[in-house]
Amino acid sequence: MSSSIHAATAAAAVGVLAVTAGGWFGYQQLAQPDCSGRIELSVAVASELAPAVDSAAAEWVRDGAAVGGTCIAVAVSASDPAEVAATVAAKHGVTLAGVGQASGTAVSPDVWVPDSSTWLLRLKTGGATAFAPGNGASIARSPVVVAMPEPVASRLGWPARKFSWAELLGQVNSSRPLRTGIVAPTRDAAGLSGLLSLTAAASASGGATAERDKVAALRALATGSSVLRQDLLAKFPTAPDATTIASSLGAAALSEEDVIQYNSKKPPVPLAALYLEPAPAPLDYPYAVLPGIEPAKASAARVLYEVLTTSDFRNRLAVQALRAPDGNWGQGFNAPQGAPSPAGGSPAVPANGGTAATGGLDPLSMDRAISSWSIATQSGRMLAVIDVSGSMKEKVPNANNATRQQVTVEAARRGLNLFDDSWSIGLWTFSTELVGKRDYQELVNIGPLSSQRSRLEQSLSTIRSSDGSTGLYDTTLAAYKTVQEDWVNGQVNSIVLFTDGKNEDKDGLTQQQLLTALKKIKDPERPVQVVIIGIGNDVDKAELKAITDVTGGGPFVTEDPTKIGDIFLKAIALRKASS
Repeated sequence: MSSSIHAATAAAAVGVLAVTAGGWFGYQQLAQPDCSGRIELSVAVASELAPAVDSAAAEWVRDGAAVGGTCIAVAVSASDPAEVAATVAAKHGVTLAGVGQASGTAVSPDVWVPDSSTWLLRLKTGGATAFAPGNGASIARSPVVVAMPEPVASRLGWPARKFSWAELLGQVNSSRPLRTGIVAPTRDAAGLSGLLSLTAAASASGGATAERDKVAALRALATGSSVLRQDLLAKFPTAPDATTIASSLGAAALSEEDVIQYNSKKPPVPLAALYLEPAPAPLDYPYAVLPGIEPAKASAARVLYEVLTTSDFRNRLAVQALRAPDGNWGQGFNAPQGAPSPAGGSPAVPANGGTAATGGLDPLSMDRAISSWSIATQSGRMLAVIDVSGSMKEKVPNANNATRQQVTVEAARRGLNLFDDSWSIGLWTFSTELVGKRDYQELVNIGPLSSQRSRLEQSLSTIRSSDGSTGLYDTTLAAYKTVQEDWVNGQVNSIVLFTDGKNEDKDGLTQQQLLTALKKIKDPERPVQVVIIGIGNDVDKAELKAITDVTGGGPFVTEDPTKIGDIFLKAIALRKASS
């Protein structure tokens, strides 16, 4: 035994949990039969995994769980990952699209085991830069599959035939489409994994149809979407006759565990689990020690992690229809027909060996998918206001030398494709003295897309940069008054303004005059959110923030104009509905 291990063992004997090259010290060394005092460790676990964690922790506690002579008590709670994510997000001052607000009674745990690392990544990329949980290794796994009623799957060649996401996309977008559904991917990790795979298949098709295929798939999924997993499962056929099967849900992205548990109840029509290629990101159940907990609790959390990585815990997972992190399963696991065997290469384990739960996830693709879904499934009333000042003529080298104006208009056009006909949208441009002494021009009044989509598309194609400056303040106030005047209850009433500069209208409102006017007309009963997307390095974020601090909404600034499209989608997705 090396001297470093000898030293660490001695430290453990006096109550210091030590970490050496490769792992935590065994909990057996730290369990003291004569412990005193108590460390209370709260652990929030995804509901399907909670019984396994609870039983393992309870046995450990009964056997004398302790750290340094202090007893450990573990409180395991079955928790909806979206609810815990909302609580953690609120603590760090960020908003996650589609998750909503944390309940007033929710408390951030010491350890969080959500069903997927996507939750940790969403918090980090959503703006919680201080959010740096410890550990993060996977303690369980469940592949994401496409669940189909067995008669439907059989008609498509299951179980002998292998399917791809491209083939499923073709079924979803065909003239006689497969009835598909999804649990809202903003709140469900399996739904998000399926959405990522389906939109990736659309993008991979390339050509002019790629964007159309993606939007069509989003709309099809949205039609059959559910907020809760149980609600989606209830849409599968409840009787084996052909009429019921034809009128029921035909396919949905779920976890392997969902399918096993559903079939264990002996439904009239069992579900087949289709393991599509390329394999989607699985549910990987990361063990996240949340930042800010006291050292004694952190030590207890480290020891509990080791309890949850034993061969005995693998068997507890199997009882819950879950696999071990490496894709293998324990005794009693009831694998669906066609499930990849543990010895096979699927489901794929990340290149890091499966220990780091976030392996293989692309934050940008995830962000785009979530934002696109949020826009495709919500409704709203919006005035888009585009800067056409002279500086928008500047070329963008990494966009094939297109101008800032062209990049901005293209971002707006692509975003428009995601909005369904329930939206009402208007379009303005602004500079200085664009129409006589007025800084803005009304191209299309706010109205339903059902009747003016083509008019908006045509107006976008006519936008050209002027030789003027940036009349930001006068335009903002006029736009706010316009949206407020015909405010619609039950929808998010908002302004999305694109600009690449500061206010330069010397004959117009000052900043203080604008802020005073906005405060005077602001009505809590008729809120209007102002989202300002700043482009380039000439934007003053503090200037923009001063406006949105009054109105609600927020500034989004990028020095790289090619990122406008992603920022636009994210900004729309994060708008808050009026209460």
